[in-house]
Amino acid sequence: MADQLNRDGASLADQAEARTTVPQALNENSHPHTDHDHHDHTHGDHDHDDEDGHDHEHPFEWQEAVRIGVVAVAAALVWFRVWEPFSLVSVIGVAGLLVGGWPILKEAFENVLQRRMTMELSMTIAIVAAATIGQFFTALVITLFVLVAEVLEGLTVGRGRKAIRDLLEFLPSEVSVRRTGSIRTISAAELSVGDAILVAPGGRIPVDGAVLSGQSFVDESRITGESMPVEKVEGASVFAGSINQSGALEVRAERIGRDTSYGKIIEAVERAERSRAPVQRLADRMAGYLVYFALGSAVLTYLITRNITSTISVIIVAGACGIAAGTPLAILGGIGRSARLGAIIKGGVHLETLGKVDTVVLDKTGTLTFGRPEVQAVAAVAGTSSEELLDAAAAAELRSEHPLGKAIIAHARAQGRLIVEPEHFAYTPGRGVDAKVAASRVLVGNRAWMQDNNISVPSTLSPGVEAASEVYVARDGVLLGAIAVADTVRPEAKRAIEALTSLGIRTILLTGDALPVANAVGNGLGIKEIEAGLLPEDKLARIQALVRQKRTVAMVGDGVNDAPALAEASVGIAMGSGTDVAQESADVVLLGNDLVRLVETLKVARRTRRIIWQNFAGTLAIDGLGIGLAAVGLLNPLLAAFIHVASELTFILNSARLLPSKAKASEALTAAPTARVPQPVPVHP
Repeated sequence: MADQLNRDGASLADQAEARTTVPQALNENSHPHTDHDHHDHTHGDHDHDDEDGHDHEHPFEWQEAVRIGVVAVAAALVWFRVWEPFSLVSVIGVAGLLVGGWPILKEAFENVLQRRMTMELSMTIAIVAAATIGQFFTALVITLFVLVAEVLEGLTVGRGRKAIRDLLEFLPSEVSVRRTGSIRTISAAELSVGDAILVAPGGRIPVDGAVLSGQSFVDESRITGESMPVEKVEGASVFAGSINQSGALEVRAERIGRDTSYGKIIEAVERAERSRAPVQRLADRMAGYLVYFALGSAVLTYLITRNITSTISVIIVAGACGIAAGTPLAILGGIGRSARLGAIIKGGVHLETLGKVDTVVLDKTGTLTFGRPEVQAVAAVAGTSSEELLDAAAAAELRSEHPLGKAIIAHARAQGRLIVEPEHFAYTPGRGVDAKVAASRVLVGNRAWMQDNNISVPSTLSPGVEAASEVYVARDGVLLGAIAVADTVRPEAKRAIEALTSLGIRTILLTGDALPVANAVGNGLGIKEIEAGLLPEDKLARIQALVRQKRTVAMVGDGVNDAPALAEASVGIAMGSGTDVAQESADVVLLGNDLVRLVETLKVARRTRRIIWQNFAGTLAIDGLGIGLAAVGLLNPLLAAFIHVASELTFILNSARLLPSKAKASEALTAAPTARVPQPVPVHP
């Protein structure tokens, strides 16, 4: 029982082979990630060694039921002394122990060969000792307790693994493809890149690809965190794991199996589920020490009291399984619950570090803001309508590649305005656009551009948006007005910062943007420490300085320029919309780009750490008290066995509190983010 979560039997990847789009078979005797190179950033603690346990995750099988039944019946027959032909040896007792104790004895023998001290070995010593002195009923009851505890523990662990396996079961096992002019249904494992796949309304998209034909709305919440269905037309990209809602789609497969966005999510969660955090290795060592302490106490008890019953009780009562099995279960639950929240944690070590974070450093663009400029206000001069102003600006900017110009064009189209093609277009970097629209000269740009062309801009003209980028528009030498364009702060950002502050976490904004822009965002969100105009190496140096101050730093970013800082921080957190480089450098990926999920993940990590230390303290207290009572003869073997099993299950169930219920899991997957309320902040040209 002490190490039931550590050895890979049938891996999650192997179990999902038949129902996910994995194009190549895995060797059933190999680790599921043998063929995948992976750089696991663990800040100096790389440990993927988990082959020293065994996987006890399976349903309640009939063999176990028979074994428990045989031991229970044998215990009853021995208690009532049914058929006892020998005075010193109970034939029924020996038979019951051989049948019921076989898996315990087998594992104990393996532990001896591996020179590993485990609770299975100590319980085997106790069972054999009890049988040796003729207490076959006690030996059978101990065996029965152990078997029942194994089953209950296995079911609990199974629930934890299922919380993660639900991710695997989402993709279809069969798909409809168009090959050689006909449509046929094939296994998802037979898909090839380039296949044309037909997805009916309500169907799940099995690959990453592009829409060849059809029009529909697709639910991408599992991949991007976007709560509203996204319209898909010819040429649009789609992702494996998303759900087609309305029309039929034909999709060209571009990435399949483990190469899809969904496949990478699954692989990251699987890898994290098998990783071993430092606290887990501490738990394994402490479990071994407890067993040695129990055996040493038993020897001392016998030397002092010469009472074999008390000696056996001492061996039985020490239960290190609450630590050894409860710790990995807590880590499993924390990773599984975080995955349900939309945060992919790449290893147990990162979950443990998250639980100790006291400083969160945030990038601005793409992290606190959406990273795309939008029109916030249109201010026309007297005698000019806002529609006239917008039409002139959009026409002049139609050929522009500038982000501000694109924002104006997008706003005009969203308003249903007809945009006229300019007859002439010229762009002056750092100034603006000079265009000929319907025989008129239209100028669009900053205040300096207006001054360069002798156009007076009154100081009173302002769209009224704080710190926004103001784009002025003039036609034939006459000012028409100004348009305020700004990035938009994520609606949940302020709540997230407030929640981090309430947790006692220090927040720092580091950005390469101008100081006025950074102050507008940071002050609006309640961030007190703001540093602007930073290059990537400046951000890296700032993170290094914080780490040298013994701070546990979480860095949140989304761009290539954030990658060095993400890698250097105690734990790097990348936004799901960020670049591949940022996501690869990070230890945690927020799929939905929702900063509130970051706060919830930090809470889960803290709760995981708290539960693990509860188990540590509780196990030490109960074992110390139990060994003391058993040594002085106040605990008989039966009561000692009951205390051992009860305490173990108590601590395992304490860890199981982290496992997400099915209802809560589905709520987390379908919950819509808060309605977006524009909060303008400036875009630095």
